[in-house]
Amino acid sequence: MNELYVADIPRSFTAVAEWGACFVFVLIVARRASWWITAAASAAGLLALLVVQEAAGRLSLALWIPGMLAAVLVMFAMLYATLRVSPVTAGYLTARAFVLAELTASINWQLDRFYLDAPAEVKAAMTVVIYGGMLGLAWLAERRHLVRGEVVEVGYADLVAALSIATATFIISNLSFVTTATPFSGRIGHEILYIRTLVDLCGYIALYVQHEVRRGFQARREADAMARLLTSQHQQYEMSRRTIDEVNRKYHDMKHHLDAIRAEQDPQSRLRILDDLETSIRDYATQVRTGNDVLDAVLTAKLMYAREQSIHVATVADGRLLAGLRPLDITAIAGNALDNAFEATARLPESQRMVKFSLFAHDDFVMLRVENTFDGHLRRRDGRIVTRKVGDGHGYGLRNIEAAAETYGGSVSVDGGAEWFSLRVLLPRDVAAAAR
Repeated sequence: MNELYVADIPRSFTAVAEWGACFVFVLIVARRASWWITAAASAAGLLALLVVQEAAGRLSLALWIPGMLAAVLVMFAMLYATLRVSPVTAGYLTARAFVLAELTASINWQLDRFYLDAPAEVKAAMTVVIYGGMLGLAWLAERRHLVRGEVVEVGYADLVAALSIATATFIISNLSFVTTATPFSGRIGHEILYIRTLVDLCGYIALYVQHEVRRGFQARREADAMARLLTSQHQQYEMSRRTIDEVNRKYHDMKHHLDAIRAEQDPQSRLRILDDLETSIRDYATQVRTGNDVLDAVLTAKLMYAREQSIHVATVADGRLLAGLRPLDITAIAGNALDNAFEATARLPESQRMVKFSLFAHDDFVMLRVENTFDGHLRRRDGRIVTRKVGDGHGYGLRNIEAAAETYGGSVSVDGGAEWFSLRVLLPRDVAAAAR
């Protein structure tokens, strides 16, 4: 009885379901190439699946599993060839597409067997409606947690979890087709099909929930990291402001020191007082005046750090151009830009560590430009420059700059040559310079 049901399953229908499930993700996730190339690769994938499934249908029941594995490999190849994803992510999407295909084919076959005596035309129309409806609903559901055109990256733990769920779903749903001698096997034809559909549905829901949980966890982790970074920037600003206040107090006390020097008659004692005075104010020699208190605080703190790291910094900035920006946005843009520049120069010998910071008006825009020497090595992912640091909590600097600039309708661009790297932030002048 069971062999009859297995033999009766149209292999071409299974191939179309597997291809359609893959195509659901092709329509959503960022593509590797143009639509023409993607369409050609997808067509090749459909042809390969039809060939593999037809060949598997001619094999004995003992070779059924190898035949299904061959189909899974074709699905993986199609997704990896068409989508801009890593092999790990392609495997993750393959597991999800495979369970979706099993569910689609199972529902269709169950209804086909239930209406066994219906005319062939009606059954064909029913197949089209079921396949189109199931894959269309899956596309709508996946769009809820996969942004169209977005690059998807998952880790090995996500891949292992997805493969485990898909494997368990496939084994349990098809157990009755292999043997009826288990407590979990069905013994009646329609009962077997019902069990298979129900298990496939549970498997798809489990994979969907897994991705939803993963997405929520990732969002919380990024929000926490950005909050920590903003808090750090604000604390840095407060520290810099206190430093400037200390400088102002030193300046105020300077006249008393000058009176003491004038009153001293002994040349040696006078020289000693001058030396002590020079030493006491040396740490504050890097104070910056740009016309913007927040930018002054950020630049003063960064220049003191740069001097400690033997980094030569040249600044030309009109801080009044940023009068319309919130203090946290100024610290996010200027602070992160200089932090990234200092980090890049730190990989060079001290004699080659140079950073140029400039802020000026350019037509109807305000241009903030930070240039730095670097070792010429850039790490890119999907065309974007990413951090070379390893682990969580890194790589948010440039994203914070972009987020702050976009708040005012601005944009960010980066460019790396052989020796110099430059970051440019362009802001609308009427927004950036408007006093709040």
